[in-house]
Amino acid sequence: MSVIRKLLPAYPARWARRQRGAEPPEAGYSPAMVIEAKICGVNSLAAVEAAAGGGAGLIGLNFYPPSPRAVTPEEAAQLAGQAPPGITRVGLFVDPDDDQLAATLAKVPLDLLQLHGGESPRRVAEIRARFARPVMKVIKLAKEEDLAAVPAYANLVDRLMFDAKPPKTAKNVLPGGNALAFDWQLLAGKRWPKPWLLAGGLTADNLAEAVRTSGAPGVDVSSGVEDAPGRKSPAKIAAFLAAAKAL
Repeated sequence: MSVIRKLLPAYPARWARRQRGAEPPEAGYSPAMVIEAKICGVNSLAAVEAAAGGGAGLIGLNFYPPSPRAVTPEEAAQLAGQAPPGITRVGLFVDPDDDQLAATLAKVPLDLLQLHGGESPRRVAEIRARFARPVMKVIKLAKEEDLAAVPAYANLVDRLMFDAKPPKTAKNVLPGGNALAFDWQLLAGKRWPKPWLLAGGLTADNLAEAVRTSGAPGVDVSSGVEDAPGRKSPAKIAAFLAAAKAL
């Protein structure tokens, strides 16, 4: 048994199935955390252990090569294999073609596909059907008008994520993980037909305000738990998850 499997008992089977998109939410049933937390850009065993030990519901494996957090399918397979039962293993892709998805899924046991690029609703539906995996589409926000994109995706996906839209004038920015926040008030009072996560510039210090303002039922963090781009800090992961538990 690996070290990580000793850190947490297996989540209840029903919660594990629901996280993987195989079973809808059921009233009165709760995970270990009230606020669901995803640690994205995991690229080391220490980061996986910290995420599991802190009670994260999801871990993200980044398959976008320009990112400092990117992992190869071979590396991702090892990390995913160390995740304990109940943690949803998410693959982050940016405008992937079928070849990339097929090659990755042939090696990595992913439970959820996160589409972080400019994928159209039609492309999202194609990916979900062709690869038989739940899909989470990221919607990038800077202003109220950006929310107009949500209805076209909401009934096609299993989850939504809201992240900050990178400034058009910025150079060398990534589709996500830029430590940029948007106005959380844009999401206040909003209701969506699918579970959703808040991302963008979150840290242990601003998490409570972000959740209180946006009403987010779940959160995603990457750069906010790093010592440097692509270098996850187990201590910062633990602090972020402790802050999530305290909400």
